[in-house]
Formats: sequence, C-alpha cells, structure tokens
Amino acid sequence: MNSNPPLTNVQARDLDAILHPYTPLHTLPQTGATVIDHGKGVYVYDTQGNEYIEGMSGLWCAGLGFGNEEMVEAATQQMRSLPYYHLFGGMGIEPAIELAEKLKELAPVPISKVFFTSSGSEANDTQVKLAWYYNNARGKPEKKKIISRIKAYHGVTIMSASLTGLPYNHKGFDLPIDRVVHTECPHYYRFGQDGESEADFVTRLATSLRELIEREGPDTIAAMIAEPVMGAGGVIVPPKGYFEAIQPILDEYDIYLIDDEVINGFGRTGNWWGSETLGMTPKTISAAKQLTSAYAPLGAVMLPEDIYQAFVDHSRQIGTFGHGFTYGGHPLGCALGVKAIEIYQKLDILSHVRSLIPVFEARMKKIADHPIVGEARYCGLMGGVELVADKATKQPFDASVGIGPKAATLARQNGAIFRAIGDTLAVCPPMIITAEELNALFDRMEKALDDTEFLAKKDNLRG
Repeated sequence: MNSNPPLTNVQARDLDAILHPYTPLHTLPQTGATVIDHGKGVYVYDTQGNEYIEGMSGLWCAGLGFGNEEMVEAATQQMRSLPYYHLFGGMGIEPAIELAEKLKELAPVPISKVFFTSSGSEANDTQVKLAWYYNNARGKPEKKKIISRIKAYHGVTIMSASLTGLPYNHKGFDLPIDRVVHTECPHYYRFGQDGESEADFVTRLATSLRELIEREGPDTIAAMIAEPVMGAGGVIVPPKGYFEAIQPILDEYDIYLIDDEVINGFGRTGNWWGSETLGMTPKTISAAKQLTSAYAPLGAVMLPEDIYQAFVDHSRQIGTFGHGFTYGGHPLGCALGVKAIEIYQKLDILSHVRSLIPVFEARMKKIADHPIVGEARYCGLMGGVELVADKATKQPFDASVGIGPKAATLARQNGAIFRAIGDTLAVCPPMIITAEELNALFDRMEKALDDTEFLAKKDNLRG
C-alpha cells in the first residue's frame, strides 16, 4: 500500500513534463519532486512552505547562497546593456575579457589564455579535444589517451562521462569510449589493504599508475585528469602526499595533469583552488559552478602559453581554430563571474571559510562516531558521510536497500538538503554560511542519521 501523500498539482505537472537527471525514475511517481519555490541566504523553500538549509549549495555551486542582491543587480545591468554576444571570429566583449583577466590573476600556475564554455562537462570535454589538438600540433598524433580514476566525476557529455569513473554514468550508455583508461581510486578507507599505512597506500597507487602507463605505452597517453578532492564520487580526500607521488611519474612520461576544479575551486577548500590545498601542480585547469556562484551557467578552461602557441601554429596550417560554443563567454555569465569574484574578495571568503573549518571538522568528527557511519571525510567546507551496515567491519548496506537516498529523504524531513551519492551523504553548504547556521545544519544531519539508524533496525535493513 502506498503510504506517500497524493501529489500536489505542481508535482503532478512536474511528473508529466520533466525528465529528471540523476533520479530513480521508477519511484518518482510515488514520491513526486520536491519543488523549490524561492531561496534566501543558505535557505530554500518549497512550494508547500517548508524551509530547508541548503546543505549542498544546490549542486556544489551556490557559494554565495541565494538571493544575493549584488549579483541580481549585476545581471540586470548586463542584460540591459548587452544580453548576448559571442566570441567567434575574433569578436570580443568586455565581461569575458575582464573575467579572463581575473582568472589569470587568481590561477595557481601560470596561465596565458582562458576558453569559455557553458558548463563543467563542456570544459572537461574541451580539455580532451584540446589535448588531442595540442599533440597533433606538436607532431605526436599517437599521444591521445587520457588517464582518469575510478570514482572520478568529470561530467556527462560522451567524453566527460567516459572520464567519469562511476558505473551509473556508463551502464546503459555504451560508455566509456576508447582513449580513456582508469587508474585506482585514492580512497584509503575503502581500498587500503590490511596492515597498509596511508604512505604505503600512496606508494602502491603511484606504482600502479606507472605500471598502467608502461602497459598502455607512454607515447599513447596525453594527459591525466583529476579533481583535487573527488566530489560526486563521494567526497574522497586523497591521502597526504598522493599528488606529490604521482606528479614526477607524469612528468617523466610527458603526460600533463589536468586539474578539474569544477567543485573545488573559488574557496571551497580554504584556498582559491583545491590544487593549492592538495599539492597538485597542473598544466591546465577546468572551472565552473562557483565561478558564477551558479547564478548563470558558465565554465572555463585555463591554458598555459606553450599550449596556446601550439594552437596558433596549428591554426596557421589549418586556417582557423575550429572549436567553440554559441554560449561560451556569454556576457551574462561572464558579468556574474566578475561580480562573484569581486564579492568573494570583498568578503575575504578564504578567511571566512578558514574560520569555519574548525567547526566543520569538529562536527564531522562527532558524526564519525555515529553507529551507522563508517567514515566521515572532509576538506574545507566539503564532506562525505559514508553509511555502513557494520561499523567494525566496514560492511556496506546491500545496494538494493538504498540507505543513502533514504537518509537524504529523512534529512529533508528534518529541514536539511544533502545529496546521496550511493550510501554517502555529501555536504557542501554555501560558503557564506555562519557558524550558527553550520551547527544547525549538522544538528539536522545528526537527527536524520538517528532516524536512519532507527529505520534500519525497524526494517532489518542491515541483513
């Protein structure tokens, strides 16, 4: 018997008209969508008047929260002056120029040029095309494979979904495609061997990467792509020294490192870039999400001078640089990117995030002791709470139980929004959150975990 309440009119309309991404479509007719109506600060409100602390910044992206009036005004001004133009054929617009200048100033490594896209998926897709173009331009046409990692998330276009190392992005889609190979995931809790220290784990992963490169052939591999902290794979923070261990191997084989900062960038980890926090030395960078605080779609690829000059030489041979998007560098997105960075700097967002990290860490450490929690991992204002059936043995719940989605639903009933990534609850609040609001968010998470444990016992979900 269906215990769910009947769908509201707006839920029925939603069900009739929308194909929802990342949604169990077979259960949606029973539950209906949670339809969000408006938001302010770190809070959002649904069409039935329920209030939630938005513990995921939407999708890792609304760093300034909701309803920021400076952002609204910047959007209004830009829409009035130039609602749309493009960058094709050598055309230019001031917002794109200014934002590219700001990104070059903030970049953690020397950057010469910025290429704009509409999303992080497009940015990472572009990274691969540009790696191929670059190696063709420098006379290495066989050097085309890209190394990614198991549990990585890099997007959902055909190529970026192939880079992604998650089964639900591959199953049923005939992915991954050729030229993508996956190396091991740097998650010590799940993949460390008995008696193996974190340092030994890092050494083993570095050795495995070298073996993969030699097996595939170094002359066939262009680049490796990596998130500093793996976001949608479950907020996986690599052990100390991980990137320092793999960087010399990549350098040895002329394989450059692509830094996917789509989730990590713009203060989330306590630095402008996750690569600074995690010890990465990338050659190119992808950005999106908090680039505009999600007030408009925008992505960016940041390139060094040597890659750009190779493009210039190839353009001379071919006649043009044949890549671009209608909305790449859209004036609205770029104006909002400029304004978002101005606000981050005015608020001294790095200091604010750093001031909240001790609160975040303390609450995550407390949550780690919960009977249903196997691991609570975190970096900056980003964390993952992995739920397990047996804390002592790390035994997960049977996948058919869907304990993660159940916990996320119970969290919403307690007034907080988190994202279930399998059986991990991800938390990534707007960076403007106060200590008081952050504690309230974790209070609601703890209540949801208590409710989840009760449900697991009542329904014998632990097996």
